[in-house]
Amino acid sequence: MSAMPAPSYLRTRPVAVGHWRAFLAVARHLNFRAAADELALTQSAVSRQIQALEDEVGVPLFLRHTRAVELTGAGVQLHRAVAPALDRLDAAVRQVRQMAGRRSVAIATWASFASMWLIPRMEEFQRAHPDIDIRIDTSDSVVDLDTADVDLALRWATPGGATPGAERLFGEQLAVVASPWLLKSMPPVRQPADVARFALIEAGDAHRQPYFDWITWGRWFEANGLGGLQPQRWLYLNYAQQIAQAALAGQGLALARMPLVAQSLAAGDLVEVLPGHRLDAPLAYWLVMGPRSGERPEVQAFRAWLLLQAEATRAAVGGPD
Repeated sequence: MSAMPAPSYLRTRPVAVGHWRAFLAVARHLNFRAAADELALTQSAVSRQIQALEDEVGVPLFLRHTRAVELTGAGVQLHRAVAPALDRLDAAVRQVRQMAGRRSVAIATWASFASMWLIPRMEEFQRAHPDIDIRIDTSDSVVDLDTADVDLALRWATPGGATPGAERLFGEQLAVVASPWLLKSMPPVRQPADVARFALIEAGDAHRQPYFDWITWGRWFEANGLGGLQPQRWLYLNYAQQIAQAALAGQGLALARMPLVAQSLAAGDLVEVLPGHRLDAPLAYWLVMGPRSGERPEVQAFRAWLLLQAEATRAAVGGPD
């Protein structure tokens, strides 16, 4: 009876970062000598690191030919994972080095709010606080302030959906807006049914998100007794910034979120159509403070500035607080 093969055990200890750097250098050049030159090591030292890495992983990562080197299937798989991971690590180290000893505030929000409300107002804060660095991280995902490297979060939620301890900035109100030159080229809009002569710009993914139906033309039609109305055509876009840009370009009427277009209205780049027919929504914009950030003077200064900007927005919009 033949002996059973000895069981193999997968190693679980972490692989040294230096081994991964040697792996990436060889994968980049497909040449041990060129990789050694990049790393300022001898060719034999790089070869030993690659051999040690293959021993740790348990499979060959390179095929060594007489005059060439190529990645194995396992090598390709690891390269896809390791290259971006080390890039992120190096970027984080650079950021930490740059920020060492500097005052900074990190804000998390979503892209449309950053580009349409926050960034256009930032110059005032930067003039008043030229020694404070600002980092704005944009994502549609909710950031966990207990674990993320973020000081403040600006969010959009229903009253019941706001994070405990969040401060309300302002409410949500929808208004029909358009480019002034588009309005000059069309018959005047005197009553809600007149919007049907235009292309209407709509949030294309509203039906996929909870509460997004509050910012749709369908809701506006219902509020104005126009349940069966259909426009000349629809233009569907996914982001508030895209909707505003399409309206600015004269591509149709947009049902815009007033806090986000207040500056465009004040500048005359957009015109409110049918101002007596705004639509209130049970949504609001909130400021959330990170649990470890509240005592830092720079974060306190930015929070105070945000609250002043929110007050100015409420005054400009004239809608629900």
